[in-house]
Amino acid sequence: MFRINLARSAFSAVPVTMAESDEFTVTGIRYPSGVESVTVANSRGRVEVLPFLGQMVWDAEFDGVSLRMDSPFRQPYPATLIEDTYGCFAFHSGLLAAGCPSPEDNHPLHGEFPCAVFDEAWLEIDTDSVAVSGRHEFVKGFGDHYEAVPAVRLRAGSAMFDIDLSVTNLSAVRTMPLQYMCHMNYAYSDGARMTQSLPDGAFALRGTVPAHVFPTPEWTVLNEAIRSGQVAADVLDAAQGYDPEIVFLADDLPAYGQDLEFRLERTDGITFCTRFSSADFPVATRWLLHNPDQRVASFVLPGTSRPEGFLAAKAAGTLIELAPGASRSFHVSTGITEEA
Repeated sequence: MFRINLARSAFSAVPVTMAESDEFTVTGIRYPSGVESVTVANSRGRVEVLPFLGQMVWDAEFDGVSLRMDSPFRQPYPATLIEDTYGCFAFHSGLLAAGCPSPEDNHPLHGEFPCAVFDEAWLEIDTDSVAVSGRHEFVKGFGDHYEAVPAVRLRAGSAMFDIDLSVTNLSAVRTMPLQYMCHMNYAYSDGARMTQSLPDGAFALRGTVPAHVFPTPEWTVLNEAIRSGQVAADVLDAAQGYDPEIVFLADDLPAYGQDLEFRLERTDGITFCTRFSSADFPVATRWLLHNPDQRVASFVLPGTSRPEGFLAAKAAGTLIELAPGASRSFHVSTGITEEA
């Protein structure tokens, strides 16, 4: 494996080829908004990463099929809050806090990390894979101090790719609170069926209403219909009206095994797939939204806790306390699978 460091000065409005082989092409460009982007392409498709903005995955497309949600955002913006550039395929939610804050919480939506400015970024190139990686150091006077190293890795001939994250508490004395969700915003596909290697009933409809959700009478009726079994919970049907969002939660995933798989089986024969270990992520969330502006079917969002904010995680006992000098790593594999 060899490494190519990325410099902001290497990016411009004109696409630049950064590395190339028979199987891979790596291209860099700067959007009109000023945000730098790296696209890694193989013979099946491509994945686009923003190396200096949270290392979020802005886009992904394989076999001619886009994996990304529909949104009003046509380019990424140099935001500090994820809602100001919410058009990406995936972002890292966390890390000192994550999810939707309650009125009593004092953290932004999905925490401080999604739009973090990275200190450095690089490519990792091997004989059969290319990864975009980097490093972000968070330090606060009289507060927390950590290092985060994400990586997005694409392998030769594959329409699946890896999203990894390693977090180290750099404080010599202070324990670090840690929450993390790998927030993948998959494209909505009407009629698709969601399946998972969990028993029936493991996913339950969310019982609370967060501050950013404003229920309508139709939404309330739909929730009751899902709970009663009148509406299928595992089949996407836009006519039901997923607006505001419909959210399901599955807790205590280690009780169902370690290596878990979740699928969204589209009517055109394409199957989106996500795999992870319950040792990394003991909680899963399913997020559905369909309106004229935004269409998303996040059939699984792996997390260390429910996406209900810092205080809820602390009360539930799912907040990780990372000791000084300690590290935690997380691994997700996602994309299009050909396996039956």
